[in-house]
Amino acid sequence: MKTNTLGRTGIPVTNYCLGTMTFGTQTGPEEAHAQIDRALEAGITFMDCAEMYPVNPVRAETVGLSEQILGDWFARTGKRKDWILATKHSGEGQAAVRNGAPITAETIPVTLEASLKRLKTDYVDLYQFHWPNRGSYHFRKNWHFDPTRQNRTETVQHMHDALGALQREVDRGTIRAFGLSNESAWGTAMWLRVAEETGGPRVASLQNEYSLLCRLADTDLAELMVNEDVGLLPYSPLGAGLLSGKYQNGAMPEDSRMAINGNLGGRKTDRVFPAVQAYLDIARQHGLDPVHMALAWSAQRPFVCSTIFGASTVAQLDHVLAGVDLVLSDEVMKAIDAAHKAHPMPY
Repeated sequence: MKTNTLGRTGIPVTNYCLGTMTFGTQTGPEEAHAQIDRALEAGITFMDCAEMYPVNPVRAETVGLSEQILGDWFARTGKRKDWILATKHSGEGQAAVRNGAPITAETIPVTLEASLKRLKTDYVDLYQFHWPNRGSYHFRKNWHFDPTRQNRTETVQHMHDALGALQREVDRGTIRAFGLSNESAWGTAMWLRVAEETGGPRVASLQNEYSLLCRLADTDLAELMVNEDVGLLPYSPLGAGLLSGKYQNGAMPEDSRMAINGNLGGRKTDRVFPAVQAYLDIARQHGLDPVHMALAWSAQRPFVCSTIFGASTVAQLDHVLAGVDLVLSDEVMKAIDAAHKAHPMPY
């Protein structure tokens, strides 16, 4: 399994990362533990979680359950040090988590401590802010994103305060590295600038949605990540399952994500299915599995550090693992770019 360095931290992470957002809802504890075992056997040693998980749906009564499932595995196996472990601090607006409280210097230590308790560990390798307090254009908000209501002074002061709190945790040994999620180029650049000014932990990674169907990171963010050594950790690299082709022609597999939440978080549109078909056709023409092609494309992007994938079942996980060594040819990459130009941002 190929490894990359997480930003400038020196921490090696595998090219693929096991996502755990369904652990506790679509994926029960026994199945989840089997997935962790299987991924580790295959050489994957990077795992991502969040305090708000599981999803589909997010409910107050299940918040933290995914972390708890991971913690139970660590306690049972004693293999915590076999994994690079990432989790996230939820932000403003998620009512199910601490009544939608924003991220502050005061919430960081107590939220982290709660995660550590559930995870049954005394440190997190990568601690991430799930989304910025000021708002985000991700999750289809890019179509009406309006930054004019932001308060720059408040934002920068928050960054100073938060980095101070994070540095105290780094000094305490509870955090090894700091990352962002659902951030913009400006936001990431400001976090980097404030860290340079204050000596607080430098942003190592950025976890944003990125796939053949969602390439918002390809311009300004790509330039920032390449020049500043911030690694992208793409989530939803299969477009919530769309790129597998399982939803084509009106199909609705039982217990699938679309069957649970309908529009796949706004990804189900009239334009998305022709776009998916274009990528399915490329895979077919080159004798590739479409899941393997979509994941390999993400892994080959020059600014991607590790691609986060999720599986509801061990069978789905095994399907993904069968393609982790795939390297796409220049011909396939050019065909993918042509399809992207013909079907830009289909949701």
